[in-house]
Amino acid sequence: MIEEGRPCVEIAQQLQAVESAIVNAKKTLINDHIDHCLSHSQDSGGVSKAVEEFRAISRYL
Repeated sequence: MIEEGRPCVEIAQQLQAVESAIVNAKKTLINDHIDHCLSHSQDSGGVSKAVEEFRAISRYL
């Protein structure tokens, strides 16, 4: 877009759209991972492992 000489507003809008898409993908991934950890920790009694994984993933929130 820059090479094409597009207006700065259009470039900023596209960057915002990309940023929003990445944030939404991150939220979806983290929520799915949390759901997975919770369901498996209940099944296998691995609560301490689930807590470790929550601590690890919380760095990316």
